Amino acid sequence: QVQLVESGGGLVQAGGSLRLSCAASGSTFSNWNMAWFRQNPGKEREVVAVISLSGNFTHYADSVKGRFTISRDNAKNTVILQMNGLKAEDTGVYYCAGDRLYGRLWLGDHGVALWGKGTPVTISS
Repeated sequence: QVQLVESGGGLVQAGGSLRLSCAASGSTFSNWNMAWFRQNPGKEREVVAVISLSGNFTHYADSVKGRFTISRDNAKNTVILQMNGLKAEDTGVYYCAGDRLYGRLWLGDHGVALWGKGTPVTISS
């Protein structure tokens, strides 16, 4: 099984940037489609961005298009979420996730196989 550990969260002012990293261990990383989700208190967890096995395909939530970029380095077993132009509504706990099925990640299906423990992001206005 794959273990996922997020890092890079923190407090930043609106308009600023953060770079989240997710380190994977325990299995062949390139066999897993990867994604970032986020959750605010009182709200359901929502998908932010998804990336395919090789990194050739990506999808983004409308709310982050043009501001966030997901990437992966299969040699380093990492997936990155570069977040620019941050807004107060981007505040939340960000989770790294993985699944064999790309669509399951994009649909935010509760059957997603792999989850990290999350890293908090707070945007001050």
